[in-house]
Amino acid sequence: MSMLPLAQEGRLRSLADFYLTTIRTAIQQQFQYRAATYMYLVGMVAEPVIYLVVWSTIADQSGGTVGGLTAGEFAAYYIVWTLVRTMNIVFTPYGWEERIREGELSGQLLRPLHPIHYDLAWFAGGKVPWVLFYLPIAVVLTLVFNPTFDVRPLEIAVFAIAVWGAYLIRSFYQSALGLITFWTTRVGALFQLYITLELLLSGRLVPLTLMPEWVQTVAWFLPFRWTFYFPIQTLVGDLSNEQLLGGLAMQVLWTLIGIGLFSLVWRHAIRRYTAVGN
Repeated sequence: MSMLPLAQEGRLRSLADFYLTTIRTAIQQQFQYRAATYMYLVGMVAEPVIYLVVWSTIADQSGGTVGGLTAGEFAAYYIVWTLVRTMNIVFTPYGWEERIREGELSGQLLRPLHPIHYDLAWFAGGKVPWVLFYLPIAVVLTLVFNPTFDVRPLEIAVFAIAVWGAYLIRSFYQSALGLITFWTTRVGALFQLYITLELLLSGRLVPLTLMPEWVQTVAWFLPFRWTFYFPIQTLVGDLSNEQLLGGLAMQVLWTLIGIGLFSLVWRHAIRRYTAVGN
């Protein structure tokens, strides 16, 4: 019997053990510093809460609807938005900038696994306490804004998958952007451009149905839509089963493209790394 399958099985088992251990450590750390974690989470959900208040008010003052959306539907959209935003927290290009500039990457390159595995596992573990801390916020928002929901079991199941698909897409694209620091000492300007595009084309600023048709068309062919708008719409939109499964397929496609892009940039970028570290 060939030893290759056994070796592969061993590597996969080791990788799974690494992810489980890192996720467990991240959960323990977040609970240990739960006050700081909760304040950070409140800051993260402040953005969608502002959007919720603004658009719900506009809908009430415009005869009850804006672009076909009622105040209750806006409330539902942005309450789910807050959960998606919580799940979409990833290691940013600023983290890569500091890691490379300060030489921290030197020690990480000595480890048997690529640094991206640590980032993915650590932030995945952080989702557990973040979501638990988010639940009281969601209850308060629901009581205050009275959202309109009509959710099917399949939509809940697809949402549970879609939020992780969104997390992977954002992780790989932002990490690929962070690798630009191998060529320049600052990535802030490019990251701000990325965030601006995300705000306009992801449904993060306003539901895409309120945007011009050409913007909606452009958004369909870019990854941003599949990191915010699609996960949100799985719960608040009236998507058919085909649209739900098609959206998941698009997330898989953009995740694979993101992995390919990150791997390509990494191969060229690591050749330029000359930092020593401590």
